[in-house]
Amino acid sequence: MWLYNAVKISLRNLAASKLRSFLTVLGVVIGVASVIIIFSVGISAQELILDQIKGIGSNLVIVLPGASNEDGSPTAVFGIMTTTFTYDDLQALRNKKNVPEVEAAAGYVLGTTVASSKNEEKLASFTGVTASYLEVESTQVERGRFFTEEEERGLARVTVLGVEIADELFPDEDPINKNLKVGDQKYMVVGVLEERGAAAFGATSQDDTIFVPLKTAQKLIMGINHLGFARLKIEDAQLIDLAKENVTLTLRDRHNISNPENDDFSVRDQASALETLTTVTNALRYFLLAIGTVSLVVGGVGIMNIMLIAVSQRIKEVGTRKAVGAKNSDILTQFIIESSAVSFLGGIVGVVLGVLVSFVVSFVVQYLGYNWPFRVSLLSILVASLISIMIGVSFGLYPAKKASKISPMEALRYE
Repeated sequence: MWLYNAVKISLRNLAASKLRSFLTVLGVVIGVASVIIIFSVGISAQELILDQIKGIGSNLVIVLPGASNEDGSPTAVFGIMTTTFTYDDLQALRNKKNVPEVEAAAGYVLGTTVASSKNEEKLASFTGVTASYLEVESTQVERGRFFTEEEERGLARVTVLGVEIADELFPDEDPINKNLKVGDQKYMVVGVLEERGAAAFGATSQDDTIFVPLKTAQKLIMGINHLGFARLKIEDAQLIDLAKENVTLTLRDRHNISNPENDDFSVRDQASALETLTTVTNALRYFLLAIGTVSLVVGGVGIMNIMLIAVSQRIKEVGTRKAVGAKNSDILTQFIIESSAVSFLGGIVGVVLGVLVSFVVSFVVQYLGYNWPFRVSLLSILVASLISIMIGVSFGLYPAKKASKISPMEALRYE
């Protein structure tokens, strides 16, 4: 019965100061909503990235220029250029005498240039790649054809377009056999790739990329001899480890490396890449969750400030209640319940707002063409709700103790 009366009095006091109660609740609402939104966006982003990597295939080995330890990132990831990985190295890796497990291999170089058709012009990403791209990436040509090995070796000025950039550069017309200026050189469009979907977080999408033969990109566009990276498709995913070992031995032999510490390349597979990326994204997600929790603490400070003001404004009320028999514990309970009620109400509204905003974010990102799942973690809701209640009790405890220690005689004389 006493708890019911305490809650009733708390709600009446909160209703009496609507603006003050609203501003106090708002801090908790923002904190709880932030935690849920951050967790939701983190989970969705993680699934998007991992699904795109899985979509490439689980039987790929990636060779990157630049050394790294077994668990670390290659130096290429940090923008350190290593030019020792070449087209001849790729040819050696294609040779089944060196890597018997390899089914197909493709070399890549990436860049950006201005592409212009008869009526349109844009800054576009281009990929110089070997003719084996389709087999390695498990994709297909929608219209026309892909360039051949002869065109690759002969520095042919031909190009294949992603479906999106094809529509942008050649609106309302078929781009096949049309001329496209890439940089300051004219190329003939020979094919358009099938739609693959948007890539995550600024990564180059196949749909928005211009593809040219690898040697053409190296010699005529970029003026380089090295590769950006290579992907090797392995016959069986169970042979990945053996293939990585053979790749490593082949490159060490070609680069005259006897000490593994002097490796100027890194060999990775999709499974290890997924594992590393999952670890990184999990760490980032929990780091962002911690940042979101800080906003809840800020809301708790707001609750404490408001409750301290409430204590100073209700000294006479406290004195009157004590004069008619209220104990210190009754006053303590009363103020803790009030702060908890504010925090609990803010938590409920924050959960609803967080879920709603997460849904809107998912809808907008999906509308932009990304496979962005709507995910709201039950854990984030429970964590945010529990923290909001704990904050309400913790930050309301000091004002409650202060109110419970007020002397009835002093309170009744207070003006």
